[in-house]
Amino acid sequence: MKVGTKSVLFGAHQFMLHPIFVFIAWWKLYGFPFDPRLWLAFVVHDLGYWDKLNMDGAEGEKHVEFGANVMARLFGPAWGELCLYHSRFYAKRDGKQFSRLCVADKLAVVLEPWWLYLPRVWLSGELWEYMALAGGKNDSKYKGEPNSEYVSMQLDTGTIRGWHRGMTAYLKDWVDEHKDGKWDTWTPVGAKTHDY
Repeated sequence: MKVGTKSVLFGAHQFMLHPIFVFIAWWKLYGFPFDPRLWLAFVVHDLGYWDKLNMDGAEGEKHVEFGANVMARLFGPAWGELCLYHSRFYAKRDGKQFSRLCVADKLAVVLEPWWLYLPRVWLSGELWEYMALAGGKNDSKYKGEPNSEYVSMQLDTGTIRGWHRGMTAYLKDWVDEHKDGKWDTWTPVGAKTHDY
């Protein structure tokens, strides 16, 4: 079974659990999401990882297209872009602004307790790809991001908990900086993707 499929079934993007945390994150950031179209976006935005060979490689980056197509067909192009640009890298590639779903999606990871998140990414196998690329290691797409001293220190531990602390601290900082729609200067332009 491919890592993307495992991610959707029981990993970081588990099809029931992850949307709940995105819902909570949206509520914290923008108020209660009364529009049921948002609820559908919370569910479908990461389903495109299904059958992907990697998470952050060229194939994994295209995961946004599935949810975007579903939402655009049902509700129009603006709803498609909400899902398409929930990836800050995809938005940067297209010279577009990330969507509010992007911010909620990042905060969702921060809100999820480590004891619930880490066993799932370990079991799915996606943890090893995430750790191999964190902080710009192996000339990854994350190279050039402005990591705080705390984030760098945690990533340098080389431990699973250190990676998780560093990753969630970075995402929290990114959300705090961009939750009001400030243009994203943190995400590298033309970031490289790797196939794992």
